[in-house]
Amino acid sequence: MLSNDTDPIVAIATAPGRGGIGVVRLSFGRAGEAAAHKAMHALCGQALLPRHASYVPFIDENGEALDRGIALYFPAPHSYTGEHVLELQGHGGPIVLQLVLQRAIEAGRDFGLRLAEPGEFTRRAFLNDKLDLAQAEAVADLIEASTEAAARSAGRSLEGAFSREIHALVEDVITLRMLVEATLDFPEEEIDFLEAADARGKLARIRERLGAVLADARQGALLREGLSVVLAGQPNVGKSSLLNALAGAELAIVTPIAGTTRDKVAQTIQVEGIPLHIVDTAGLRETQDEVERIGIERTWGEIERADVVLHLLDAREGVTPEDRTIAARFPAGVPVVRVKNKTDLAGTPSTARDGEDGAREVNLSAKTGEGISLLRDELLKIAGWQAGAESVYLARERHLIALREARDHLALAAEHADQHSQVLDLFAEELRLAQDDLNAITGEFTSDDLLGVIFSRFCIGK
Repeated sequence: MLSNDTDPIVAIATAPGRGGIGVVRLSFGRAGEAAAHKAMHALCGQALLPRHASYVPFIDENGEALDRGIALYFPAPHSYTGEHVLELQGHGGPIVLQLVLQRAIEAGRDFGLRLAEPGEFTRRAFLNDKLDLAQAEAVADLIEASTEAAARSAGRSLEGAFSREIHALVEDVITLRMLVEATLDFPEEEIDFLEAADARGKLARIRERLGAVLADARQGALLREGLSVVLAGQPNVGKSSLLNALAGAELAIVTPIAGTTRDKVAQTIQVEGIPLHIVDTAGLRETQDEVERIGIERTWGEIERADVVLHLLDAREGVTPEDRTIAARFPAGVPVVRVKNKTDLAGTPSTARDGEDGAREVNLSAKTGEGISLLRDELLKIAGWQAGAESVYLARERHLIALREARDHLALAAEHADQHSQVLDLFAEELRLAQDDLNAITGEFTSDDLLGVIFSRFCIGK
């Protein structure tokens, strides 16, 4: 752990700007109860009852009131950080909050009080076993949630739903490791411990349960990150109209003039609670216009970073040679949906089907809205969303990586379990590695470097 993990710290815990209420939070670390009482008398002019709200002045070094508000004292270990904590809840003006913060730093100079780093209060909560690492990450996810579904799932993670699944898997792996290692320790025994205890059956059930957790985690990661969807195609095929239709608002300028959109226009929408980050781009064509050319270069950059590309065509013309040239440049491995727009002008119905070349096609009219729901359904399918299978927790990419690695180690363990007893030590080792991967999710086996990366992305005061 870093040497400053027990320093007394202070920060403004509310968002920057004006507000009805502003909070200054202090956590006293190794300085403990004595420092907490010094701070109470210096800032509030009196001792505070634990876990009672007291209406007091927040005073300067001369005893003059800087503000008045509610002061709360939480003795360790019954606080957010697990340390002695003091919270001053006053008016939310940035100047008055800075005055109170500066006064706190001056009053705490003799016991080493310093400004908190991003995420340091939550880091303390993790280090003091108030939260595990997955729950600590859920705090940031709850703050940053962009949809109602993401917020609810983050709340479940914070309550420990994801952690309980991981702990249950770890317990099952530990039990199986005990059986395998008992066989290794007593090879002269005639009884085959593994067969008698149904070790292979236990491993199969662990792998099945891990598969279910991974599937839910993928859903949770999708709720957190969303899907980047880029609208691409020739000029005047209706990309901006489609963006407006998906967003339900006039975000992009729509004219019959080719090349109207010269730079990207982005909007995030929700479909079944999943954030879809829709990017409208400049029409792809040869041009001598320098501004339009720059816009086209940016379009290809957005396509390279996309999770899904919607290749728009005019339903009246079908797939033209120019469209085939554009499609040939799409990056390999990125899902592409061919969207034939303007079915109202072509006189064709709205459909979703496989094209003659096997590519997925959606026929729709961005102008009338016919077929927009079909496109939304296609995007959900590409995302892997399962209707009615709402994730009970939010997950991050590092969680998915750890779960996949644990899955791979368990698969290797299954291979070794089916071989001669001479490779049982490899069986045991794969189980150990799977356990380490799972423990990394909750922070029971995590490097300081990873902790630094995770908590540095939190906001100040949290």
